[in-house]
Amino acid sequence: MINIVTIDETATSVVNHNSPTADTGARSATLAVMNTTRFTSIFKRLPSRKPAWRWLLPVCLILLFLSTLLWLPLQVQRIEANERQEQLIADTLWVEQTIRFQLSRTEENLRLAGTEIAAGYLSGERLRHRLSALIRSNREIHRIVWLDAKGNSLISTGADDVTLGDFPLSSRTASAEARRIKIPQYSHPALPHSATGPMLMDYHVPLFLGDTYLGSLIASYRTSSILDEMVPWWFAQDNEIVLADSDDGIIEKRASGGSGRGIYTHRRALDLPGVNLVLRTNSVKSAPKLLPNLLVGSVIALSLGLLWSLGALWRDINRRMAAEGALREQMLFRKAMENSLLTGLRARDLEGRVTYVNPAFCQMVGLAAEELVGKMPPMPYWAPEAMEEYQTRFSQVLSGTVTPQFETVFQRAGGERFPALIFESPLLDDTGKQTGWMGSILDISDRKKVEDLNRRQQEKLQASSRLASMGEIASTLAHELNQPLAAISSYTTGALNLINSSLEQSRAVDSELLKSALEKASVQAQRAGHVIRSVHAFVKKREASREVVTIRTLFDNVIPLVELQARQFFVSIQTSVAPNLPPVLADGVLLEQVLLNLTRNAIEAMQNITPERRVLRIIAKLEASSTAPNVVVSVIDRGHGIPDDVMERLFSPFFSTKAEGMGMGLNICRTAVEFHGGTLTHANNPQGGTIFRFSLPAFTKNTTDSTAANTI
Repeated sequence: MINIVTIDETATSVVNHNSPTADTGARSATLAVMNTTRFTSIFKRLPSRKPAWRWLLPVCLILLFLSTLLWLPLQVQRIEANERQEQLIADTLWVEQTIRFQLSRTEENLRLAGTEIAAGYLSGERLRHRLSALIRSNREIHRIVWLDAKGNSLISTGADDVTLGDFPLSSRTASAEARRIKIPQYSHPALPHSATGPMLMDYHVPLFLGDTYLGSLIASYRTSSILDEMVPWWFAQDNEIVLADSDDGIIEKRASGGSGRGIYTHRRALDLPGVNLVLRTNSVKSAPKLLPNLLVGSVIALSLGLLWSLGALWRDINRRMAAEGALREQMLFRKAMENSLLTGLRARDLEGRVTYVNPAFCQMVGLAAEELVGKMPPMPYWAPEAMEEYQTRFSQVLSGTVTPQFETVFQRAGGERFPALIFESPLLDDTGKQTGWMGSILDISDRKKVEDLNRRQQEKLQASSRLASMGEIASTLAHELNQPLAAISSYTTGALNLINSSLEQSRAVDSELLKSALEKASVQAQRAGHVIRSVHAFVKKREASREVVTIRTLFDNVIPLVELQARQFFVSIQTSVAPNLPPVLADGVLLEQVLLNLTRNAIEAMQNITPERRVLRIIAKLEASSTAPNVVVSVIDRGHGIPDDVMERLFSPFFSTKAEGMGMGLNICRTAVEFHGGTLTHANNPQGGTIFRFSLPAFTKNTTDSTAANTI
């Protein structure tokens, strides 16, 4: 800011200062010079003999000038002292917010880790690596300990394991309070239980699975490191920082620049969950001194400042002109980039009003920019059938939150619908303030078509594989159905003969014998119907869907088909299902296809070995893992095994060791298992033969609906 003040025609004061204090002092000095000049001109015009009242005005002006000279340094000193105090308060507030932000970020990471530990997704080496990375990025943390419900150490990042009893009383009290209210708590800073080492403040994160207490995750902060790591060096050089408790008891102190002088001080409450701390700052600066000959020094400084300002102004004008030219070129370049993009861009303000669209978006929806800019919802490209979804998302925009990425359906000007993938992010100005929302829109019609085509091809391939499997067992199926049908015929013939004999001899029919024959006929009819229904369900073409399936039900459905093939090669089947085995969330027909393919391969692998070794074992059991329990199904044969050269290409498409094989069976099995979030592996059987295992995630109460909604 440049002020030029002309006083009559003799005094001129030029001010070039950004500080309100300097500007006020310069104005006061200018006023004093003006008053002095006026007094001199009046004095020259006075006659030699003046009445007494004539000199009262000059005397008053002189007194005013002197009082101004005396008042100005004091005022400047007072303003400077106020500015230092206000700066100390602002810096203290910034430091307090910095400490809060750092602690809050660490708290969020610990709570997230605790949630994953309680859910069973984080344990073992993954947890240890996670905690070690957290300590490396937060050097104020002394150690992190995971204790079980009894207070025993499960994992510790320190050199030795500790239990809850090794923590001081304040830490154990905070742990009990956190467990009671199910909310993480800080403990009051205290020395370790051994009274050696740094003073620590513990943060307790209780771990719950429902209402069951699983233990706690404890992060120990070094109070000295909180000040050393979180307080900037430039602030510590000018101030003495003290971390105290609510009773002003000193916990830690940092005085890099020396002890504070007690002139500029400020205290700020640092309220944390479970503990109240105070951040006190004491500046090492002394009170401002009165400058001698302030007016002369101010005039010289202002004169030099004027010359510097003129040079700076000339340099600033040149820079501004160069910056404006560069900005113009940059704007033209950015405009060309936006016009060349194939991705649609849309900007909205905080009220949801469209403020900008690029040509790609206009072409996408078939509307001109003039028809979109300035529009408020409902938008012309919204499809009527999805209006409720649009209104929900618009409500989120008004509340200040949006979904970063989502898919929806838009409508072109001609009424054609097309799927769109939208990426939404906050729109910030140059100061970092949010002014709206920026969206990137992609037309994913082609991608959806490719996904649908791949899905249909996969379904056709699986259906073809099931039909091929049924073709291989068609002959044995006829034999299998012939037995229950022949039995039904025998039982019904016997029942008719019994009835005819009773009628001829005029005696009552033996009801128990007749009932037994009809019940046996019914059992055989149900057996034949079960076989037919299993085949029909297996080969029926349908959409893949997931539902809760038990392994016992899966075995009951597929074992009749497996037995058809096993009888052909005189193979004995042994099944074993672990008790209390949890169900799985799966497509039952796909799993039946996997199990039938694996058992058929196992049966064919044993057709050329001695009869006593032709035993096929199918075992289902529960297997614990680091993330979640899995249900593992093993198909074990004692056949010829798999050679090493074949093992490398075993799951390759169209690779088969059979002359009539398609080479897609094991590939389809692996695809189906991976679709359910599991794995398919194989290994050599120590007793000879091969073991195929496929694992599936066990269905529990924590299973999310999103898992069930996945499709191939």
